[in-house]
Amino acid sequence: MVDLPKKKVGIVACSGEEMAEGTVTRLAALKVLEELRPNDTVTICLPLFLAGGEGDRAFARFYPTIAVDGCEKRCAARATELYSSKPAASIAVSELLSENGLERPAGLRQLNKAGVKATQVTAERMAEIVDDLLGKRWSRTQGEVIEVEMVSETQETKQATCACGSGIPVQDVVIDGQTITLVALPLIFQNLQSAGKASSDELAEELLETVKIYNPIPPGAEENYALALLREYRTYCQHEVPA
Repeated sequence: MVDLPKKKVGIVACSGEEMAEGTVTRLAALKVLEELRPNDTVTICLPLFLAGGEGDRAFARFYPTIAVDGCEKRCAARATELYSSKPAASIAVSELLSENGLERPAGLRQLNKAGVKATQVTAERMAEIVDDLLGKRWSRTQGEVIEVEMVSETQETKQATCACGSGIPVQDVVIDGQTITLVALPLIFQNLQSAGKASSDELAEELLETVKIYNPIPPGAEENYALALLREYRTYCQHEVPA
């Protein structure tokens, strides 16, 4: 197995603009990304995710995600499960407000007071879920995470980041005349080369088994995949010089 990037939580907010709850989801997600848990979260762009953004889809397959929807239709949660994997948590603002006995928000571009309150409550719920998913404990008295890994401000800037830039690398490979996007393949190649593995026929099986950990391979296609992977690895070794 390869070492994947630092574990973070992806946040997928719905794109609904016809209701105030949709605005709440986006503002709450932004608050978590920029203020409450900036070093532990990344944003997953729902339109790009639906359009086939492999970086975002790969991230959602390997890391926990929180889908935040405005209503009970849960479009963001459904899309995440359809194109990647089931979200680790799903929040519907309409249900959250009902649970807390809060007034329904109003306003699309400019939320009213109820909308501001809904945004705060939704963001706080997301932050709690992030801590649970990462195994962190939050001190309500001190207002900070307990036993969190110390990271200096110069190492990680407190700003919203995107899964397509901080997620898992992917690579397109032509297999049996079709272009297939394989998750984590650049990292697999890098690890094999660092371990001194030559691009021999004997390596094909190891390559295939490693790739199968991160990618589904259709039944009966193993041989074609193995040959294509070995070909790509040979090309990689010809162009990359070990550090």
